[in-house]
Amino acid sequence: MRVTAKVDYAVRAAVVLARAAEADTEPVKGDRIREEQRIPLKFCENILGELRQEGIVRSQRGADGGYWLARAADTITVAEIIRAVEGPLANVRGERPEQIDYPQGSGALQQVWIATRAALRSVLERVTLADVATGDLPTDVKRLLDDPDAWKPH
Repeated sequence: MRVTAKVDYAVRAAVVLARAAEADTEPVKGDRIREEQRIPLKFCENILGELRQEGIVRSQRGADGGYWLARAADTITVAEIIRAVEGPLANVRGERPEQIDYPQGSGALQQVWIATRAALRSVLERVTLADVATGDLPTDVKRLLDDPDAWKPH
């Protein structure tokens, strides 16, 4: 999986909103998100707009305006953020792997792509914004991090 800058920025922006919700603060200004997370202006505006369109973020204009999560942070998964700004978690040449008609001789390649998507889901659909904001990841995700090989590039 390749995590794009857009996905990284979107999750980071949403985590700022999750932390603000936990602290029960007023709406968060886009400039604060942008400056705190060093997100380029256009990226930040576009991302917040896409998250709003998907019902993850709410916004209000004006001097007292800003952004806040539309739902509790513990109900919004990282997978939802990714899908909101980039689409499906895993695709092959822009198509969902179960929709591809592979020719004879491709072996179990389609099954490999579907298993890869399932593995991504097993982490990204379990980790919520609250988990990331507090640093308290689910136990099974922490277990993956305990493997020293997980930290090594291949």
